[in-house]
Amino acid sequence: MEVFESRELHEECGVVGFYGVDHAATHAFMALQALQHRGQQGCGIASLRPDGTIALHKGAGLVKDVFGKNELSFLPGSACIGHVRYPTTDVGGQENLQPFLVSSKGCHFALAHNGNIVNAARVKGFLEKHGHLFHSTSDSELFAYLVGSGLHGTDWETSIRTAANMLDGAFATVILTSDTLYACRDKYGFRPLSLGRLGEGYVVASETCALETVGASFVRDIEPGELVRIDRNGVHSSYHARNCSRCMCSMELIYFSRSDSVIEGCSVHGFRRLSGRLLSDEQPVEADLVTCVPESSMSAAIGYAEASGLPLEMGLIKNMYVARTFIQPTQSLRDVGVKMKLSPVRSIVNGKRVVVIDDSIVRGTTSRIIVQMLRDAGATEVHMRIASPPYAWPCYYGIDTGTREQLLAAGHSVEEIRKMIGADSLGYLSVKALYQASGRSQLCTACFDGRYPTEVY
Repeated sequence: MEVFESRELHEECGVVGFYGVDHAATHAFMALQALQHRGQQGCGIASLRPDGTIALHKGAGLVKDVFGKNELSFLPGSACIGHVRYPTTDVGGQENLQPFLVSSKGCHFALAHNGNIVNAARVKGFLEKHGHLFHSTSDSELFAYLVGSGLHGTDWETSIRTAANMLDGAFATVILTSDTLYACRDKYGFRPLSLGRLGEGYVVASETCALETVGASFVRDIEPGELVRIDRNGVHSSYHARNCSRCMCSMELIYFSRSDSVIEGCSVHGFRRLSGRLLSDEQPVEADLVTCVPESSMSAAIGYAEASGLPLEMGLIKNMYVARTFIQPTQSLRDVGVKMKLSPVRSIVNGKRVVVIDDSIVRGTTSRIIVQMLRDAGATEVHMRIASPPYAWPCYYGIDTGTREQLLAAGHSVEEIRKMIGADSLGYLSVKALYQASGRSQLCTACFDGRYPTEVY
């Protein structure tokens, strides 16, 4: 049985952490719902009890389904961490859900991680030689074991710094001990992590939208290579790495993050809107209206419509009540899976030349179906405009794009892709415009140009 979703890309997960906040687990429950777009396979919360022990509850499914009043009452205390997960390489089971709770040889802590470790196989081999047995296939467990194994004879900060320096790749990680909350990012800054203030306490979260949801005020972004310690004496900062860079994943801005989030000073909505304006300048077309593939493409569609002077219409409607669709692996039923989620508005597109804005084309399945649905609804022309460059290289930092062979742009020209999806024309945003829209001099654009910031193991 195959899992098919109209969204062709999936980010691994999102994390939150609270310290010094009454009913911390309830706040984490709300914050994780704000981050639900970052992972729908499962979720969990680990909470620090008043006696210094850690309570944990996690399960498969959406946050609202895993946590109810009874589950939250099991998680008392004013400090906790939480996690939502979508797997990048395996579906996995309960054993892969986070946070991970480590309790051995007097070592008691919980860890949750967003990202992907590219040297995981080497690190796992090292740990296995030292007697560690693994209970999951998640590389987040590697981080937890590295921290735990380094604690004997040293302190928490030294152990976390040592573990972080043994790992290569992407990680935004929160760690809860018996009296402290730690948060750290990899030295490249692939994944976002923000610090906020809530009353007398503190919050860390993958995106600022989670801070807004719980009423926390944004303090600052946690820097690449930074290790933040939050305890009863406040916030303390140190660094686990030197020669850090700011290689934020460009797909965080293009697709993954919520439009109301701010990533390292860049408004996600503002970035997408400007991308749409630049896309109109680079890829103009004569048409009657602009529409988008909801929801992540809406901001880019607004920008395209503004710059082109064309009206923006809701030519496609998303069914908000259809989540993951489990269907048999036949093409006809996969097509039905998309149609359950997206429907054309015949009264708007009938007899019209339509520009469809989408954030990316990965494998092309969804784009082909959308073009055909619009034609069936009476559109005389369908022009696809993509608010990112051609996605031609796999990601090793937490996106489930698989191999180059599975990526449509890796082996086909723009014209060939146009024919394959059945559009009248197809145009992409340039890498140059991507940087212009972000206002940044550094981004990870490896999925577009194959230039990986790390060694590819």
